[in-house]
Amino acid sequence: MINTNSKTPEVYFLPIEKVDDDSLVKLFNTAGFESLITKDALVAIKVHFGETGNNAYLKPKHVKPISDKIASLGGKPFLTDANTLYKGTRGDAVSHIKTAMNHGYCFAPVIIADGLTGKDYQKIKVDLKYFKEVNIASAARNADAIMVMTHFKGHEFTGFGGAIKNLGMGFGSRSGKQLMHSDVHPKVDGAKCTSCELCTKWCPTEAISMIDVTGDRSPVTGHKIACINGEKCIGCAECIVTCSFGAISIEWSGTSTALQEKMTEYALGAVKDKKCSYMNFITEVSPNCDCYGHNGPAVVKDIGVLASFDPVAIDQASVDLANKISGKDLFKVTWPNIDYNTQLEYAKKIGLGSRKYTLTPLL
Repeated sequence: MINTNSKTPEVYFLPIEKVDDDSLVKLFNTAGFESLITKDALVAIKVHFGETGNNAYLKPKHVKPISDKIASLGGKPFLTDANTLYKGTRGDAVSHIKTAMNHGYCFAPVIIADGLTGKDYQKIKVDLKYFKEVNIASAARNADAIMVMTHFKGHEFTGFGGAIKNLGMGFGSRSGKQLMHSDVHPKVDGAKCTSCELCTKWCPTEAISMIDVTGDRSPVTGHKIACINGEKCIGCAECIVTCSFGAISIEWSGTSTALQEKMTEYALGAVKDKKCSYMNFITEVSPNCDCYGHNGPAVVKDIGVLASFDPVAIDQASVDLANKISGKDLFKVTWPNIDYNTQLEYAKKIGLGSRKYTLTPLL
């Protein structure tokens, strides 16, 4: 449901010290989300199940009360996410479901939104700057309503990851993810490469090979270092996620802006003509995406949970609260080469929502 109402959207705030099962349901009710649930409605609960080895993902204990509430209203909730472009443990539906179950998502059916291998999607017309149509996972489009539950965090490509990213990147099919990442160009710092060759094993297109080097390009003379073939690279960032030595990073030459705007166009396609509601959990705010097989320490203390019908307003409010509590422009400090405002401003421009909002604490 795209916010076209001229009224400033409300964002409801539940402080962290009040978060429990009952208060989460109260937040759901206060935000008016009951209005989206009709008898036998198929309700997609969009979550990120977390990559194996990551501990910062949204915990199932926060999702279960909402799933149970939807069921009590007569809806049919299911947990969902689309397959990843990189290999990892969520690249196909079988591995993805196993990962979800291992992380405790066992209280409702788990349906991988774009099917067994990521090819089950629908083309949705958007007619925007980058895309005329976008490839959105079928389960998202076939659901009667979508409840987007997001672990709010930092992100190495977009500055932060909130509801917009959970929608756009999260509901984009594997082919859609590749199109969104097409401007991302990884580069290798030979001085940091240890010749472990893990990146070559995880690259889905075999774009990485090891080459002989000498001198200061390698930490040990005579070692091999990774070399990325730009013609084969699809920008999936699997190599960046895999390398634990910081040897592979992003060549930024304007790509962050394009990626954020493409992701936002996909978010618009995901919610087009759909009934949607949003909850952001500002807890365990890691600097990176939950797609990593590990996570860094939190960059700000736990703040609480937000709820809104507007994905842009809820992300803006999440950023504002994180900045206020941390006392700095948190995600600009965390990722200084990325202007996270790009996704918020572009989302506003294309009609996804409003950057203005009214923050209402839950009493």
